[in-house]
Amino acid sequence: MNPRDYLLESFSIAIKAADPAHIVPQYLPSPPKGRTLVVGAGKAAAAMALAVENSWPPDAPLDGLVITRYGHQLPTCRIKVVEAGHPIPDQNGEQASRHMLSAVKTLGAEDLLLCLLSGGGSSLLALPIDGISLHDLQQITHQLLCCGASIQEINTVRKHLSAIQGGKLAAACKAPIRALIISDVTGDEATHIASGPCTPDPTTFSDALAVLEHYHLNVPPPVKQKLLAGKNQQLDETPKPGSPIFTHVANKIIASAHQSLSAAADYFQRHQISALILGDTVTGESREIAKGYAALVKEIRFHPQSLKAPIALLSGGETTVTIKGEGRGGRNTEFLLSLLIELAGMEDVYALACDTDGIDGTENNAGAIITPDSLMRAKQLGLSAQILLDNNDTYTFFQQLNDLVITGPTYTNVNDFRVILIL
Repeated sequence: MNPRDYLLESFSIAIKAADPAHIVPQYLPSPPKGRTLVVGAGKAAAAMALAVENSWPPDAPLDGLVITRYGHQLPTCRIKVVEAGHPIPDQNGEQASRHMLSAVKTLGAEDLLLCLLSGGGSSLLALPIDGISLHDLQQITHQLLCCGASIQEINTVRKHLSAIQGGKLAAACKAPIRALIISDVTGDEATHIASGPCTPDPTTFSDALAVLEHYHLNVPPPVKQKLLAGKNQQLDETPKPGSPIFTHVANKIIASAHQSLSAAADYFQRHQISALILGDTVTGESREIAKGYAALVKEIRFHPQSLKAPIALLSGGETTVTIKGEGRGGRNTEFLLSLLIELAGMEDVYALACDTDGIDGTENNAGAIITPDSLMRAKQLGLSAQILLDNNDTYTFFQQLNDLVITGPTYTNVNDFRVILIL
């Protein structure tokens, strides 16, 4: 098997380890005396809903609504699937979220709310609080995505501008709640996945304001006014840990980056390649993280001691990109191009970096692959790796080399998957 095949197969195995069709049925509760309402949001929401339908007793009441990203719909019968905007929220998401909240308020003590959450849910559950328009929410979301803020920081702001996130969905529900969650955030904290509609929120209005001030954002006046009002205790805070609201709520992480990385590590070991998981919570600027990994690769190549080739270095998490150029690309191609420049054509080193949802940023690729001859092939095409990196135009680089990894929607999301293969 050639190195490319090893990389692609390991990525496929990582995705399968987080497949809702196999995972969701293991965690489904028994039907209640009353009805079961299914709600949810995220890139895996349609696949999770379909898994529920396929496992739920046909004679037990079941209906609901989930929101997923455009292009991620699957054919369901009992649970409605609505497609909406991601990563920038849109009117479809706002309308569907409003319908969802209204439906939840109709449940009683003998019913069950089954909440299906995955990465992407934060933008899809687009229901701003009174006084904040969808346009305001779109503006601040765009700025947060471009400034290099972490997902935790972004979601801190989102929760305090939302009428449904930050535990507010749970607060509106009188029925027992079972939330099944596919984690796409470092640390697998449920409060940050889809911005925690069914979990306590430890952050405050003051925290949200601090994020906006730290990144010097041009905040729409209504947003600043609402956050200041909350800071001054003129608005109710989001429900906090210890609140009795959550006594009837059970949140369960059913898939995570660690599970997928472990599955990929087992794959390499079966092929007599050592595997080292460097962590599933890697954060920071993509190009800078790549430089650190390049240093480790050089150490293994030139000073092999405890770590020796052949070896696969695996990692997950969610890096960030501070956009300063005008090009196309996501955090995974940004990581790879920076890594490629640092390795400078080192022999027998290959790498793949992809988002497990099949979308790197907003492009049609999951990520890309680099090989020892990538720089040479780029020069033959007249491409400057450094110029394209400086312009955040990493998609163009790998597109020209025909080294993009394009999977289409994977219907799951456990964040980034990176593997550096040293032979």
